[in-house]
Amino acid sequence: MPSNKGVTPLQQDAPANAPNLPVLTEDCSRCAALCCVAYPFEEHEDFGLTKDTDVVCPNLGSGFGCTIHEKLTASGFRGCVAYSCAGAGQRVTQDLFDGETWRDDPDLLTHMTYALRVLRPIHEALLILQEAAALPLPEDLQAERLAIMAALCPENPKSVWDFEEDPVQDALAGLPEFAAKLAPFARDYR
Repeated sequence: MPSNKGVTPLQQDAPANAPNLPVLTEDCSRCAALCCVAYPFEEHEDFGLTKDTDVVCPNLGSGFGCTIHEKLTASGFRGCVAYSCAGAGQRVTQDLFDGETWRDDPDLLTHMTYALRVLRPIHEALLILQEAAALPLPEDLQAERLAIMAALCPENPKSVWDFEEDPVQDALAGLPEFAAKLAPFARDYR
């Protein structure tokens, strides 16, 4: 019997022509704390400090764990509490960089954070399209949904460049237009 480890229930019930999706939930234990480095913070109600892009958050511990994780909200870091990479962080770390980290090789830092900024929107789009499977869509929209998902999932990606190819980026850019087509079905689905 095949293993379903790492497969979501929606992936198990997917039609035969559905793309092989990556894991779309974060697993911080398999990441190199890319979210704590990749994005800028601006001190306001969601972040307790100002930090530039590709600068390590001063709250990041030596083992890629947050030193204030248990008190993020109280410390003014609601943005960190709300953040999800949708599985892009561990995909970058484990799949594109073979488990190497920017701490192992500091020259990797900007390459890994750039890859996160490319993959995260793709993973978020895949989550939206995965959730749309539950809508009562007509066959043509289901087929279009699957085609977009397939375009967002290049076969055997080995580098961030595979996700920057025109078919992937065109599919990502077309998601808002497709999502607008879903709106009437989402209203009816309650």
